Amino acid sequence: MRRIILITGGQRSGKSTFGERLALSLSPRPIYMATAHIWDEEFRQRVDAHRARRGDEWTTIEEEKLLSRHNVAGRVVLIDCCTLWATNFVGTTDLPDVEAVLGEMKAEFDRFTSQDAVFLFVSNEIGMGGIGTNALQRRFTDLVGKLNQHIAQAADEVYLMVSGINVKVK
Repeated sequence: MRRIILITGGQRSGKSTFGERLALSLSPRPIYMATAHIWDEEFRQRVDAHRARRGDEWTTIEEEKLLSRHNVAGRVVLIDCCTLWATNFVGTTDLPDVEAVLGEMKAEFDRFTSQDAVFLFVSNEIGMGGIGTNALQRRFTDLVGKLNQHIAQAADEVYLMVSGINVKVK
């Protein structure tokens, strides 16, 4: 049953909505694993909108870092999103050591996905825009890009979202 699906694309490209529809097509009772840390009121409103869109068929788990501490064996789980998950690993570090953070995240991803479950990971393609104007932006873009590559390598399927349309890449 173990299966990994990566859904990636730009901000507001329809990644989460597509992931939710796909998860519901695979299970009548999927898990929604929310990785977001709510840091201000505007972001809380975004989270509330996501919650309102999902029905009672969803089991919600809020987990900022240690995905693997949750037993999801035999289930379909949507992890939304890897970019916010990466933010939680970087934390308040001024200039993170990309390779050290990436190593920690890869190990956590590998532990989590060793379970016999269907995993749908949502992530942003933040490197498709311009080059960041400061070192922190550039390092974070490097981190998420390398994390996405790790997930894509492990994935059975990869979808790129463009303007609400899914394009199967793998």
